Formats: sequence, C-alpha cells, structure tokens
Amino acid sequence: YLLDGSCMVEESGTLESQLEATKRKHQEIRAMRSQLKKIEDLGAAMEEALILDNKYTEHSTVGLAQQWDQLDQLGMRMQHNLEQQIQARNTTGVTEEALKEFSMMFKHFDKEKSGRLNHQEFKSCLRSLGYDLPMVEEGEPDPEFESILDTVDPNRDGNVSLQEYMAFMISRETENVKSSEEIESAFRALSAENKPFVTKEELYQNLTKGTGGLLHLSHE
Repeated sequence: YLLDGSCMVEESGTLESQLEATKRKHQEIRAMRSQLKKIEDLGAAMEEALILDNKYTEHSTVGLAQQWDQLDQLGMRMQHNLEQQIQARNTTGVTEEALKEFSMMFKHFDKEKSGRLNHQEFKSCLRSLGYDLPMVEEGEPDPEFESILDTVDPNRDGNVSLQEYMAFMISRETENVKSSEEIESAFRALSAENKPFVTKEELYQNLTKGTGGLLHLSHE
C-alpha cells in the first residue's frame, strides 16, 4: 500500500470532489503512522537481539519510513495543487475542463508516479497539449524550450514538479483567456448596438479613425 503512489490519485468528478477524496486518502495514510511505529519498534527489538536478516520480508523499517514520508508529502502536494486549480478556475477564467486536461496529461507522462517530469517528458507533454516545439538534434541548442524551462525549472535541477507545471499552464491559459476577452471587447466596440456582426462600413470607419486617416481602404 505504501509503495503504491497511485492510491493517492483521484481523477474523476469535479475539482472539489477530487480535493475531498484526496484529503480522505491523505488522512488514511497519516492514520497508518501508528502501524509503522509498531514495525519500527519490532525492528529495533530485532536489532538488539542481533537478528539482522528477516527472511519474511524484503522491506526494511528505514525504507518503509521513507516511503511513508514520500506518500505523506505527495498527499500534501496534491491537495495544494487541487486548491490551486480551484482558485485558478474561480479567478482567471480558465475552465475546469482545461485544468483536468493539463493534470491528466501530466499524469500520463509521469510513468513512475513521482509527481515530477524530467525535461524530455515535460517536452513530450507540452507537444501533446499542442505546443509547436521545434525538433532539434541531441546536444543542439533549443532556445524556445530553454525559455520555458527558465520559468518552470530556473535552477535546472532536471525536473518539473506538478505544482510548477500547473502554475505554468494556468499562466499560459490565462494569457489566452485574456487575449480572447480583448478580441471580444474590441469586436463589441466596433459593432453598433451590440449586433453579433460588424459591417464593412463600421470596420472602415474605425480603422481609418484609428490611424488618423492615413489608412486608405477601398470601398468596394
């Protein structure tokens, strides 16, 4: 159970239901700490009795404690990430569907369920999401991808965490939402009486006005 990081994964339902499910699972993990304490006490007793080889298990008390710590930290990171997604949905205009797609794509490329992607996995993930990153030979400079890494992995530790990835994707999607809103706002400003279309005359009038009469369009 401790070795299976997928026990923390909950992909169905709304972000709120995923958050509640993750909190419940995290509480289950923390409740198991008392059982781990019993194992540690038994391990200490065996060491005192100079029983150094336990043929009934391949796990050590130290290894299990490390796995529990990692799973506990994973639970906290997942809760924080879901809270971050909920806040982004409520304040930035990024849709819940987009957030789910980002999260599911990350998990698809996180084969080891470590909560991190190496740079190659991250690049493949971005391409799957529609990023048009150039194909470069190994060892060749990749300025476009390096620019992205400057944001998500500025210290170049070689990994991109789920939190760093989601923050980057939310930031990019927020820019797209703002651009869409600006286009819609400009369209409404051009269209008289909030009509769902712009006439040729309205477009001509606003373009020539905006360029001080220097722009000459053909009235055809």
